[in-house]
Amino acid sequence: MGKTTGRVTLPGESNFLEESKDLLKRWGADAIRDSDGTKLDEGIKSLDAKIYTTYFVARGHNEFAQQHMEECQQIYLMSPYTLADKEEITIAFAAEYFDQQVTPDYDHDPKEWWEVIDRTTQEVVDVKDWDINTKDHTLTIHHAKKFHEYTVSFLAYILWDPTQMYNHITNDWGDKPHEIPFDVRKPFSRAYVVQYLKDWLADEENKRCDVVRFTTFFYHFTLIFNKLAKEKFVDWCGYGASVSTEAILAFEKAYGYRLRPEVFVDNGYYNSTFCVPTKEYLEYIDFQQRFVAETAKELVQLVHDAGKEAMMFLGDNWIGTEPYGKYFPEIGLDAVVGSVGGGATLRLISDIPGVKYHEGRFLPYFFPDTFYEGNDPTIEAIDNWLSARRAIMRKPIDRIGYGGYPSLAYKFPKFVDYIEKVCDEFREIYDRVHGQTPYCGLKVAILNSWGALRSWHAYMVAHGLYCKQIYSYNGMLESLSGASVDVVFLSFDEVLEHGIPEDIDVIINAGDAHTAFSGGDVWKNEKLISMMREWIYNGGGFVGIGEPAAVENGGRFFQLADALGVDKELGFTLHTDKYFHTPLASHFITEDVVEELDFGEGMRNIYALNEDTEIISYSNGEVHLGAHTYGKGRGVYIAGLPYSTQNTRVLLRSLYYAAHKEEEFKKWYADNLYCEVHAYPDNNMYAILNNTNQEQKTNVYDGEGNHVAVTLAPGEIRWMVINDGK
Repeated sequence: MGKTTGRVTLPGESNFLEESKDLLKRWGADAIRDSDGTKLDEGIKSLDAKIYTTYFVARGHNEFAQQHMEECQQIYLMSPYTLADKEEITIAFAAEYFDQQVTPDYDHDPKEWWEVIDRTTQEVVDVKDWDINTKDHTLTIHHAKKFHEYTVSFLAYILWDPTQMYNHITNDWGDKPHEIPFDVRKPFSRAYVVQYLKDWLADEENKRCDVVRFTTFFYHFTLIFNKLAKEKFVDWCGYGASVSTEAILAFEKAYGYRLRPEVFVDNGYYNSTFCVPTKEYLEYIDFQQRFVAETAKELVQLVHDAGKEAMMFLGDNWIGTEPYGKYFPEIGLDAVVGSVGGGATLRLISDIPGVKYHEGRFLPYFFPDTFYEGNDPTIEAIDNWLSARRAIMRKPIDRIGYGGYPSLAYKFPKFVDYIEKVCDEFREIYDRVHGQTPYCGLKVAILNSWGALRSWHAYMVAHGLYCKQIYSYNGMLESLSGASVDVVFLSFDEVLEHGIPEDIDVIINAGDAHTAFSGGDVWKNEKLISMMREWIYNGGGFVGIGEPAAVENGGRFFQLADALGVDKELGFTLHTDKYFHTPLASHFITEDVVEELDFGEGMRNIYALNEDTEIISYSNGEVHLGAHTYGKGRGVYIAGLPYSTQNTRVLLRSLYYAAHKEEEFKKWYADNLYCEVHAYPDNNMYAILNNTNQEQKTNVYDGEGNHVAVTLAPGEIRWMVINDGK
């Protein structure tokens, strides 16, 4: 692997010119970007590189925002549950929230725009029976039903952009002004953002900018802080902060009905991505996406008219520009850039349609919480690169880069050396596999309520961060991101309307019961159940993880229990003995297992229904891994699947077994599970990857079943010719 250049973006920093020149040369970078909290001086801008300039559309313009505080962005918030111990109670509805971030909106009549709800009965309290004290932000309910609980759903203004607030607190920015977000649905704000961008593009200071990096457009993902300035709730896909009275009135005109505050508050769940979306909420998402796409398109066209490229950051104010939404390509962006936490988040970026190129920000960010004396940031960099590299082999992004303060990173020579290696390796991979179709042994569909809209980012609370309740599921996405299978995302609505696509080999349904990912009450739909059973029975494969197809109905909890061969004990059939509990001595699915099986949080009380259920892993009276033949098809059950190299192999074998394609498994295959093989038949090449930072030995099988022994250095990728012409 020789020294190459290009396809790398370096974060810039003022008064760091000579060091920046060194990093540009060593990393082969051809672009420099600023960051939130940094600016590029003239010396940096004079370097021979593309210049990315961060551009905030609806924040960072406080002079305008302070003159139009009535056009601040809005959100519906819910008070704490309050017990009525007497007939008249007072609720301090805003007491839980950070008053520097949000404040109640009294400009719009609360009697029209707010709701008080008896949560014990779900009845809306008549507006005649409550009054507000605007001075101390309290609401008094008259004639309350004793020992019922009540909440207030109130409209609030957002006074401080959540990302800037987070960065402000994390980096101790002291007296730096709080950036006020404003809403482009409102008249002054709409006119302002268009005119400001025109003026900005014409300003001589910005002539050197080659790429306008929109961060992002108009509405921030839902991130609200509590009274202690700690995160209260966060949903990376939440549309809560895109609400406004203007939006609700425009929606009513378009759809013929008024959206209640409860549509947004949703019992205090705030339409978490894990909630099965209501018809009203789905219609609101579609409505907002159309508006955002139309408005963003106007700004992108201004950038193009100025001879510059338009890039969108996949984060911050990205709501309404979900890149797998049907309106996203209409915006006309040149590029998308996002943070890469691993393989799944890389595929989230690289699979996006409708843009010319895709860029990933790799970890760690050059922030003081990682780059401090005594810490070795190289460890995180190695883990990040090796996990993302698997996904790059399947669908490469076009550029990589880093963010933060390069002056911090420069103090760690070992880290700088490693990133130099990463940059060279990335360019080599890209040159070999870009535009190539990698070998895929199966086509796999992931079935949930969201379908393609949330491709590669199901099971996320905050972007890519660990969460106890979801790591046993999103490990499945991480495993698939670099596996030799074709992955698509289907929604229940699509399947009900159009049926199951003919080219699907295996369907995966994974998640906790009642969530959007398992499906909830949709599994009471006899059309869906019958369709799925028929498809599996006639030869399809079904893999269920956690609580698949789960809703108590008709004496079953897993509605596809007959296909899976297992169900979950809810306590209703304790009087019935569970006879089948002897695991098999060996099974195809676990042939590569070298460590103790890891099902993460697992699932309790899963039992085998029949003697023909293949129990693969069993302990404490519970099935953790099992399989079952169902007509010509098969079902496989897995109690949980956190990401690991071994679980990646367990999942892949489960898919092949479910599809009745075991005989095809050892095509482009490494028998050491810490290694993987990626083949590119059209390019007559294949690559062998060592996915660890230790030496590995493996037998590598080609597409015809022949194998050869290989020893790989730590993290090595070795390129081989499929057919040397002999």
